[in-house]
Amino acid sequence: MYDPSENDLRFAIQHTIGLDQISHLDAFADVSPDLVDAVLSEAAKIAREELAPCNNSGDIQGSKWNSDFTVQTPDGFKKAHDALSAGGWYGIEIAEEFGGQALPHLISAAVGEMFHSANMGFSLCHLLTQGLTHALTVSASQEQKEKFLPPMAEGRWTGTMNLTEPQAGTDLAAIKSTAVKEGDHYRIKGQKIFITYGEHDMAENIVHLVLARAEGAPEGVNGISVFIVPKFLVNDDGSLGERNDVKCVSIEHKLGINGSPTAVLQFGEDKGAIGYLVGEENQGLKIMFGMMNHARFGVGIQGLSISNRAFYQAKEYASERVQGRPLDRNEKDTIDHHPDVMRLLATMRAEIEGQRGMSLYGAAALDRAHYETGDDKAFWAERSSLMVPIIKGWLTERSLNLTSDAVQVHGGMGFIEETGAAQHYRDARILPIYEGTTAIQANDLMFRKTLRDGGKAVNSLLAEIKTDAETASKVDDANIANAAADVLRGTKTAQRAVEFILSNTLSQREAAAISVPYLMMMGTLTGGWMSVKSAIAAKDAMNSGTWDQTFLDAKISLAQVFAKHTLPEVEKYANIVFDGGASIEAMAPEIL
Repeated sequence: MYDPSENDLRFAIQHTIGLDQISHLDAFADVSPDLVDAVLSEAAKIAREELAPCNNSGDIQGSKWNSDFTVQTPDGFKKAHDALSAGGWYGIEIAEEFGGQALPHLISAAVGEMFHSANMGFSLCHLLTQGLTHALTVSASQEQKEKFLPPMAEGRWTGTMNLTEPQAGTDLAAIKSTAVKEGDHYRIKGQKIFITYGEHDMAENIVHLVLARAEGAPEGVNGISVFIVPKFLVNDDGSLGERNDVKCVSIEHKLGINGSPTAVLQFGEDKGAIGYLVGEENQGLKIMFGMMNHARFGVGIQGLSISNRAFYQAKEYASERVQGRPLDRNEKDTIDHHPDVMRLLATMRAEIEGQRGMSLYGAAALDRAHYETGDDKAFWAERSSLMVPIIKGWLTERSLNLTSDAVQVHGGMGFIEETGAAQHYRDARILPIYEGTTAIQANDLMFRKTLRDGGKAVNSLLAEIKTDAETASKVDDANIANAAADVLRGTKTAQRAVEFILSNTLSQREAAAISVPYLMMMGTLTGGWMSVKSAIAAKDAMNSGTWDQTFLDAKISLAQVFAKHTLPEVEKYANIVFDGGASIEAMAPEIL
């Protein structure tokens, strides 16, 4: 079953996070509840009617590489792409002057959740194109923007990110691709691997953003530049010219996301692929990191999306399946009346509720970081930077557990491909790996976002969570108050853990050894915070006449479930932090 969670997203945007987070900004003064409703309704429709129907069939069929170096995507993907193009969805964040809709991240993130839950393999093309257009908007020349952004806003062209090489994965200093200047362009030679939608048959052109070394560049990451390398060269009038010297020499055979072609691209088998420098030479890593951060946030959304898709499929299956007599229930009651199935479904939905709040909070933070001014701009730049590794790391790691729980709900049928439950489990497995593994996100959180500023950013976040939890623990609803009290206890534990990290007693190796537990602690706590915010918003909306009473009651119950079943993980992860990595270092020789 596919459920786009339209009402949950609408409620979270308008109440849990609040449109006032962005509507005071001049750029989004016209973003009203009516606009949110209209966008979400249209996104839900296209996700249901175009994307979801070819999800499982796309997984079975997969993309096919042809001997003429072309790639055929699964049946239905081209039609889905055309529907997104016609609706302007590829230009959702692009400025109006380039043909886009200029909508905020807050809305774009909600749309992204719908699209990725409907069909993650397909929607990766949309995600990567958004990342490329973001990088060009920030770093490209006006001429480059005018040439490349409008066709991508229309969906006629799509985009990719080309970092990885056979010898250079995480270690970008090892990149060997070269760029030789030739007039107003460069000749690019080298091989790139793991290029999502590096070749496909859905759009008329593909724009590659490629990391390479210009002649005479210094060694290491300081010698990397970034280039626009189109599949087809673009004439001055915007029409397409001859094929560039770039070929897809193969696509990967993968555990999941089979509908998405993951290409090996060879640049420059002949004279070299023509590429255009973005920014200045040797500034490529900085430019590409802007795209990567956008993509990392998007991958966090994918973690939430695939978990939500798996939950609804498990919920539907459990509501129809009769197996055994649930304790103290009727003979023909379905398995969603078994206590442990109820536990699994409730804890899945509670986590998803907290994760949705986190993703939309992070999206609003990105909007404010870009459009606020003065001290507010600096604050939100710091806050959004802090949130990205937490969102990417925690939401993707938890997607492995949540999609596994969905298989468990199905029982033996979950292990059978025909039910579709296994696809979500397989698809989720890439999420904690690509766009930076969980350890990379955790090291970013530990070293750049905590130790570098002496804990300023993370302590600011914890102080806000503490204040909100203290206030919520005093409301006249025992269920919310108790959940908030649990969040408050978790916050105090997290504050002690941060104090320990900042105590200057840890070596870099020890800090790295506890960085993932530290990230998971922060993710769990932040999810609990958001679940309580959702519960308070539901209580405040009780007499509005806008929302169904059962819908609002569920928000409050989900905060309780999160507090009792998931929030205790904060203490577990904090205890690993307090160990300081000592046990791993001490036992490693014997274990390994």
